[in-house]
Amino acid sequence: MPALRRAVAILDYISASSEAPTLSGLARALGLPKSTAHGLVQAMEELGLLARAADGTLRTGPHSLRWAGDFLARTDLVSAFRQSIAESWRSAQFTVTMTVLDGNEVVYIACSEANRPLDVAFRIGMRLPAPFTATGKALLAARPDRDLDALFARGFPAPLTRYSVASMPDLRRELAETRQRGFSIDDGQIREGLFCLGATVGDHAGQAVAALALSLTRSEASPDMVAMLGRSLMDAAADLSRRLGAG
Repeated sequence: MPALRRAVAILDYISASSEAPTLSGLARALGLPKSTAHGLVQAMEELGLLARAADGTLRTGPHSLRWAGDFLARTDLVSAFRQSIAESWRSAQFTVTMTVLDGNEVVYIACSEANRPLDVAFRIGMRLPAPFTATGKALLAARPDRDLDALFARGFPAPLTRYSVASMPDLRRELAETRQRGFSIDDGQIREGLFCLGATVGDHAGQAVAALALSLTRSEASPDMVAMLGRSLMDAAADLSRRLGAG
């Protein structure tokens, strides 16, 4: 069990790192004896869970893609997204993504790319701080306010842009606006010049299990356009919820 937990911690750390770590850096960051880290990394390399570059840095290996592919193939959320969103929005000019909440981050699990690409790539498996994303704001707004303190007990995430929400009081104000409006807004908080709208997807029990986001450029986001797209996205999220058994 300890070895398994350490192996998972290694994969989590490497996949979340902005720069590929070395073995010594990995051991230092996770507080592992270098000999323990060396043994685990060597075994994980043999199994294809990790790969080592020529300069000695580590990255995740190809074996994990088998598990990710199987998970996505069997997930009702992704299947429903492909059937509902990807088909109905295929000819649209806006990229539509879907995320789930994992702690205080969102994880991207599906994407329908626009015909006209944006200046940002949404990758399956990508993680971003929930307070800055449209889907994250939508999912956080669906939870009781008391949950926020626990989610951010270790501190508020560092801003991604100068427009990123900067504090818990500011986030609470944005979430209150989201609840009143019915959809969330990310105006340049993950990438300057990018404007995203978000709406939650519910399951048969009425719980918010995922969220959709529609992305466009800031120059396109006139008040009328935002209102129209917000209503359309809420309708799309409601349709997807019905496919998942929501009443």
